[in-house]
Order: sequence, then C-alpha cells, then structure tokens
Amino acid sequence: MTERKPPGVSFETWADRQIREAEERGDFANLPGAGKPLPALDKPYTEQWWIERKMRDENLTYLPPSLALRKEAEEAREEAAAARSERQVREILGEINRKIAEAIRHPPEGPPHRLVPFDIETAVNEWRAARK
Repeated sequence: MTERKPPGVSFETWADRQIREAEERGDFANLPGAGKPLPALDKPYTEQWWIERKMRDENLTYLPPSLALRKEAEEAREEAAAARSERQVREILGEINRKIAEAIRHPPEGPPHRLVPFDIETAVNEWRAARK
C-alpha cells in the first residue's frame, strides 16, 4: 500500500521518491507492452474510448436489438449462399426465419427492423442455379 505524503514535503518531491524507489525495487521491469507503441494512438479521440475498447475486447455488440437482427439476417443470407447442401440452406434460413417471426410478433427495441421471413424455396432455387 502506498504511504501517505508526510506533512511539510512537497507533493512533487514525495511522488518522485515513490517512483524512484519503485524503479529500484524493479516494479517497472518486464511490464506487459514494454517497448511497444500505445494501441490506438493514431485513432481520433472520442470521449467514450474506454467503453469502445471494453466492448471490443469482450466481443460485445452495441447495436440495438432490431439492427442486430437485420445484421444477423444479412449474415444468414450470405451463409446460405455459401452452404454446401440444400439441407444447410434450409436450416440456416429456417433458423433466421424463426427469429424474424418472433421479432414481428414482439418487436425488439430500436428502429423498425422491416424484415420479412426469407422464401426458403426461392433461396434454394437460387442456390441451385448458382451451382450450375
């Protein structure tokens, strides 16, 4: 624990002594990131940089649920197009269709999602045509 600053000693002198003693003990040796540039030093400053960093480090999303569903639907469309079989196309689109149907019954927070369930038969036909 850090000791309290004694009365009569200037703060700068006291702080300098604390740092010098820590260096002598080796408290600053072999710290992670030593000799490396500061991350994101070249990025523009935002007041919520620490929130953005925390969310990125923990792989969290900050999209409202309705926009997250739209993103998930777009990813499902791409995944279905790259599927290896008709069965996979049906499974992928069936799963997202269940989520879209739930969002239609109980709209999530955020802007309107404006999604309609995928027409699975049309998607399967497009998948077949792309493989010919």
